[in-house]
Amino acid sequence: MQSYDLQNLNILVLEKHVLVRKLLTDVFNEFGVPSTQSTSDPEVAWEMFKQFPADLILSDWTTDLDGMDFLTRVRQSDDSPDPFVPVVICTANTRLHHVCTARDKGMTEFLAKPVSAKTIYSRICAVIENHRPFIRVSDFFGPDRRRHANELFGGMDRRKRRAS
Repeated sequence: MQSYDLQNLNILVLEKHVLVRKLLTDVFNEFGVPSTQSTSDPEVAWEMFKQFPADLILSDWTTDLDGMDFLTRVRQSDDSPDPFVPVVICTANTRLHHVCTARDKGMTEFLAKPVSAKTIYSRICAVIENHRPFIRVSDFFGPDRRRHANELFGGMDRRKRRAS
């Protein structure tokens, strides 16, 4: 795995459980991340996001914390300070329909709980190494959901890419 200097990153963590927030903050600190903001409240997270130049958002998604609403707000709100910010959904909701829902809402990466420092770092590396252009199609705005280019498909419904 590639080694990256993360000393210039600012990370926002929206996580329901205080112990997991502490674990994530400690892991980011060990990675050399100088600034991590964290909360369990989506409204507080939104205010932090508007005041704090986040380079990456890590968002929980549970019954009591709707990370999909927060993700939609980041991507779609007129007052979003950065709709292009990478968002990693970190959740125990790991069924295929959960992954597809998060993908269709505009997540950048998916991280299944329980997490480890290695899996967290691998998602950061994926964000860095696999930059995907952003697209807007009807009610979707987010990273291109296609992981591989299919040059054979050139039909009418081919999505147009937007540079980010």
